[in-house]
Amino acid sequence: MTNLVFDYDGTIHNCLKIYKPAFLKACQWLKAHGYPVKDSYSDSEIGYWLGFTSTDMWAMFQPELPADQRDCCRHIIGESMAEELKKGNAELFPGAEKALAELKNDGYKLIFLSNCRIRYQQRHTENFGLDRWFDAFYNAEEYGFIPKHEIFRQQVKKEWQGDFIVIGDRFHDIETAVLNEVKSIGCGYGYGSPDELEKADIIIGSVTEIPEAVRKLRGNI
Repeated sequence: MTNLVFDYDGTIHNCLKIYKPAFLKACQWLKAHGYPVKDSYSDSEIGYWLGFTSTDMWAMFQPELPADQRDCCRHIIGESMAEELKKGNAELFPGAEKALAELKNDGYKLIFLSNCRIRYQQRHTENFGLDRWFDAFYNAEEYGFIPKHEIFRQQVKKEWQGDFIVIGDRFHDIETAVLNEVKSIGCGYGYGSPDELEKADIIIGSVTEIPEAVRKLRGNI
């Protein structure tokens, strides 16, 4: 049995659609309270933060920001993204549903492993019906925001029998595969740089390529 361990944002979910307005709203709050932020940010600058835990993101983006102010900004972004989701502005990458259904029908176990918070995962599961495809959900908040590769080692690898393929767009995902000695698929259409994916076993340019990439890797396991 081969288990497919999926990242979510930037791999299945086109997160920038709802993260960008939320990020800019938090920046407006920071600017209004006298903190140094730029007047504008490119999509690539905003997208860079996708895939980090919110704790790590704020520690790097605004390292001098007091803890209570970071919490305020996290709340602004979280609630703004939830509102965008309610408005119907969130979307999966084109072809994602078909790819997930194909993999599910082929008998693979699909596992959700994300650096997100519990409520974020729950909201998206409800909105998109993710439990149609995924057999298990793991999010960073449940495990104290330890690194993704540690969640995989401590929980996923122990709870699921068989081989694993990690699928994701950021270094956190490829690192998870490398440190746990399993195969990986790097999603070049997401928010990571080419350097982040260089150790992936296969790099793809569209979510629609995932089933074929899985079949190729499975032949080498």
